[in-house]
Amino acid sequence: MHWNVGKVKITKIVEMETVGSTRFILPLATNEEIRKLPWLIPHYATEEGRLKMSIHSLVVETPTRRIVVDTGLGNDKEGRNVPTWNNRTTPFLETMTAAGFPPDSIDTVLCTHLHVDHVGWNTKLSGGKWVPTFASARYVFGKTEYQHWRDHSDEPDKVAVFNDSVKPIVDAGKAELIASDARLCEEITLIPTPGHSPGHMSILIESDGEAGLLTGDVAHHPCQMAHLDWSSTADSDPAQSAETRRELFSRFADTPTLVIGGHFSAARIRRDGDAFKFIVHA
Repeated sequence: MHWNVGKVKITKIVEMETVGSTRFILPLATNEEIRKLPWLIPHYATEEGRLKMSIHSLVVETPTRRIVVDTGLGNDKEGRNVPTWNNRTTPFLETMTAAGFPPDSIDTVLCTHLHVDHVGWNTKLSGGKWVPTFASARYVFGKTEYQHWRDHSDEPDKVAVFNDSVKPIVDAGKAELIASDARLCEEITLIPTPGHSPGHMSILIESDGEAGLLTGDVAHHPCQMAHLDWSSTADSDPAQSAETRRELFSRFADTPTLVIGGHFSAARIRRDGDAFKFIVHA
């Protein structure tokens, strides 16, 4: 699945897809409430009101760069707080290669934030050690985000994620810490979008008069556009995440901007009273 924004091509590489089983992350998104939002069906929910979500990476190709945005769960990882996320053995890298993106062809890895399902393929297990998966790439982390998890990874699962998927990149000299509003290249600018995590960033793509927005986890699912106060259980600051959603969606609503989420596919944001809708054919 891919989209074009001017001269920039965005390709989604899926690691895992789910239907339902999402109440642990969005407890207020009951089947009954989702059925009240018919615009979610069929792209983002089933007729029964079960949410459709994915864990994926986005490969962003500009005229000069080949960037992987977020790297999913990874293989062989342990200490995760979701049982099915441990000791995974999936052909994700083979899928990437088959799509035309062998790991060595990637020159930049950009993480919107440093949660477990966005950093896993930063590293792979080789000879009993965690080594950078994308050997030719520089890894771009938000400075605020990195410093927070370096200094505040107290819970065992957070420690495991940092130690196997973030710290080895820094130790290998591959990490570049940047401001949350930095310009990555001519077509790509970062937008600070804190709340889900302290240094969370979204990605604005502009090329040939067209625009795209990679939101990361500002929203885990488009239902949060209708219910801005439905914060995720993983949000570090639920009130701030709700305010960030309102600000970001207000900025891009009713524009031609193509919006792609960290766990859902592309559409456009439209105002709907005091909130928003996410419309595929808009």
